[in-house]
Amino acid sequence: MNYSSSATPFDREMIQRCLSLARQALGKTSPNPLVGSVVVQDGIIVGEGFHPQAGQPHAEVFALRDAGEKAIGATVYVNLEPCNHYGRTPPCTQGLIEAQVKKVVVGMVDPNPLVAGEGIETLRKAGIEVLVGVEEEDCQLLNEAFVHRILHKTPFGILKYAMTLDGKIATTTGHSRWITSKASRYSVHQLRSSCDAVIVGGNTLRQDNPYLTSHGVGNHNPLRVVMSRTLNVPTDRHLWKVNQVKTLIFTEEGCDKKVLEKLLKKGVEIKVLAHLTPKNVMENLYERGFSKILWECGGILAANAISEGVIQKVIAFISPKIIGGEVAPSPVGNLGLNLMSEALVLNRIKLEKVGSDFLIEGYF
Repeated sequence: MNYSSSATPFDREMIQRCLSLARQALGKTSPNPLVGSVVVQDGIIVGEGFHPQAGQPHAEVFALRDAGEKAIGATVYVNLEPCNHYGRTPPCTQGLIEAQVKKVVVGMVDPNPLVAGEGIETLRKAGIEVLVGVEEEDCQLLNEAFVHRILHKTPFGILKYAMTLDGKIATTTGHSRWITSKASRYSVHQLRSSCDAVIVGGNTLRQDNPYLTSHGVGNHNPLRVVMSRTLNVPTDRHLWKVNQVKTLIFTEEGCDKKVLEKLLKKGVEIKVLAHLTPKNVMENLYERGFSKILWECGGILAANAISEGVIQKVIAFISPKIIGGEVAPSPVGNLGLNLMSEALVLNRIKLEKVGSDFLIEGYF
């Protein structure tokens, strides 16, 4: 692929506008990517749009509709390579050619090895100038879950936790409200609204009785997922109220049938697996078309998820508090590592101050 270094500041600004448009559909497009598109004529935006959800037209279609005849001879910006194949909708390359646009500026190439670059070549063969790789790093970041799903055939897993400065996620009694600041909790609600599902284990359910919603931040709530082998869980938790937000329980054969029946009557979906493991759960969520999964579980389940390779990214909120306690729980349980040289090292680290806390993000 011929990447050009001739992008102007205006080109970069328009791709950033595409990303802003795409974010309006956070959490709603899986298994499709987040895509925005802008049509520009003589330096003026004459049309724009974004892909709202799977099965709906793609971003370029909405942008071209918005522009109408002003698309003739225009430049179209899009953060992901236009598709070149028939799926639920016709190929976007065909629409761009028929609209008689002059130039297309693309943020990043489609990661699917079967189609990567074909959309760009189709446009060029039709006489349309194509500029590729503008603001590519930001484009890759927005769709990192989509890219991971395409390349690895499994959802992108994020482990999120909040801990004190001495590495505790709760006191020795299990009390954990609140470790972090209001600003950090707002950031977590934003993160949830961008995810397809959020996972906890039975211990978190019993101790915290969480809601696991975005609390009105963003316009999307993820599917709430509970992993419990025995179904030894209370039947009066917030997660069992499913009128507004759905809840799915993964459990194992031999679980408590009385609890199972009670929860089914409340409208909770229950999936019984032969063996309940993080990997099996992620396989099931992949089959449901999910791309981005948030793990907000305790240390034991977190360690299992890491060990099974279903976590790709860690988001840790660190509060400047010290609570001590030799048996106070930590964010990650036993990984079977005995030497410091065996420690799992995160890459591409990002450090940010959020309220009175610090946020560290990194990738395995």
